[in-house]
Amino acid sequence: MKEIIGVTNKLLEIDLTMKKWQVLNIDPKDRRMYLGGKGLGLKIYYDRFKSKLNDIDPLGSENDLIFMAGVLTGTGAVCSARFAGVTKSPLTGIMVSSSCGGPFGGAFKTAGYDGLIIKGTSSSPLYLEISDGEVLFHDASQLWGKMIDETQNTFNLSVKDGDLTIGPAGENKVSYANIASGHRFLGRAGMGAVMGSKKLKAIVVRGRSYRVRPVKEEMFKTVRRRASAQIARNDFAGKYRKYGTNSNVIPGISAGYVPVTNFRYRTDERFKNLSGEVMAEKYQTKTSSCSPCSIQCGHKGTYSDGIVKQIPEYETIGLWGPNIDNYDADKIGEWNLLMNRLGLDTISAGGTISWAMEAGEKGLRKTVLKFGKTDNIGTILSDIAYQRGEGEDLGLGSALLSRKYGGADFAIQVKGLEMAAYDPRGAWGQGLSYAVANRGACHLSAYPLALEVLFGFLNPYSTRSKAFWVDFFENFNAALNSLQTCQFTAFAYIMEPPLVRYTPNFLLKIAMQYLPWVAALVLDFSVLNKTYESITGISLSMKDYMKAGKRIHVLERYINTQMGISSKDDTLPDRFLNEADTNHPVKKTVDLKPMVEKYYKIKGYNSEGIPKDKTLSSLGIQN
Repeated sequence: MKEIIGVTNKLLEIDLTMKKWQVLNIDPKDRRMYLGGKGLGLKIYYDRFKSKLNDIDPLGSENDLIFMAGVLTGTGAVCSARFAGVTKSPLTGIMVSSSCGGPFGGAFKTAGYDGLIIKGTSSSPLYLEISDGEVLFHDASQLWGKMIDETQNTFNLSVKDGDLTIGPAGENKVSYANIASGHRFLGRAGMGAVMGSKKLKAIVVRGRSYRVRPVKEEMFKTVRRRASAQIARNDFAGKYRKYGTNSNVIPGISAGYVPVTNFRYRTDERFKNLSGEVMAEKYQTKTSSCSPCSIQCGHKGTYSDGIVKQIPEYETIGLWGPNIDNYDADKIGEWNLLMNRLGLDTISAGGTISWAMEAGEKGLRKTVLKFGKTDNIGTILSDIAYQRGEGEDLGLGSALLSRKYGGADFAIQVKGLEMAAYDPRGAWGQGLSYAVANRGACHLSAYPLALEVLFGFLNPYSTRSKAFWVDFFENFNAALNSLQTCQFTAFAYIMEPPLVRYTPNFLLKIAMQYLPWVAALVLDFSVLNKTYESITGISLSMKDYMKAGKRIHVLERYINTQMGISSKDDTLPDRFLNEADTNHPVKKTVDLKPMVEKYYKIKGYNSEGIPKDKTLSSLGIQN
């Protein structure tokens, strides 16, 4: 078997219009500065379209769709079955980057490439097959219209292979259509619609032509043992291993971050019936995760109808549960499976449906949707994917719908992207993170809610230190999604080194709230930069790691400002800024403005939210 030592620095560019392909090289300087995954994908996109970023039609032939394997992918590193997608979003009109698990990343890396650029548009439906150094263009006319799982089953995929596949939602260019890799998804902001606009049904990779070896093999083995040990003893990772992300359900009820009736309210005791703990018993769940994975957050179980299904993530449970006044776990499992087969992002679909329910309730728009009514949801989801009847309208997403009919104050989105299932009135730092996140209302851009609620280090109803920690974790996560490893490892790597692990919680709480820069100095996440160094041979300190993360995040922000984003967009829906009276005993709204102003200063943006020239220069970003 042939070997890859570290990385190949090879990009496979496929032109769908001309039915041609070529291999390009990644600049070693870009590799050092942008790491891989998300970072390199953004840099490649920026270099290709620097002078016309705002002119690109996301669904036009000129928009490129980029997939990047991470440095860790294919090495056997802990939780490394990840890759990134990067493009301009048809939902938001700005950049979208998304991290995904599943088999595609490992198959593509072991086929001999670090990145894939899809350009142009086919004149008829096709799918691509990448195998043994060749690219084959296959007619997909017979696959067009098929569900994702039906399509995947036609490819006879072995354990060494991987796929990227869209469903009817992507084919019909629904603005929040996604792309499947096995049973995992590039979920947010409509990458599936971009793929569908190119008439590309699927990409199949026959992998394992190469074995990936780290440059520093002994160092790699040592760091991998350390990473595994930290994850094994971490309580946060342990909860996800037992119950998946639905372990976040019960803390949300008391903390008041539960989305109820289109975020009108923020707690409901009935939500316990949808918790990971309840579903683990009810459905006798078993792990169903990416490989290799030490956390194993994914689960599947046998539902009441006898069908084994993936257990939905917390975000899906929240938005298709209390947010539409539904507490039937069987129904959510049924809809989750349907959306996965159709290729619909469950978060944006849920946010759009709940907006439509409230708009109908207030007489702004005629609809068959109503809070608490569940018998027509499956039909509506199919109609969205196939763009039939009311579904054609609902495929626009909540932001465009609110511009068309009114109701912007209860369209729960930022920059056009629907919000995940965490009400920011229960965690102000999470509210700041939503407001300033590059791709819109992204819960994973920084995820300070963990510090505010799940760990209890920060007062959730205070502005103190929130800008610092949002900036810190934006940079940290941007690098993490460029290495690329699972974001759920982050707190294990940060919280388990001895200095933090054995420091009393009350001291950590004081430091994080009142001396955040001091607290940040004692955090030891060297397992990440050491893993990167062991694989690539490129020396990377923790300081280098954070600077690379900031460079990646600021570049994405700078691209977005070229597409029209500014301070006017760094806000939250009126519901969170003006409606304090919910069913939670704490009656507060998010005090957003001072946090945004502080954040801009820390980040090096001007008062309009645009990166200053000196900020770009210090990071080596050429404008």
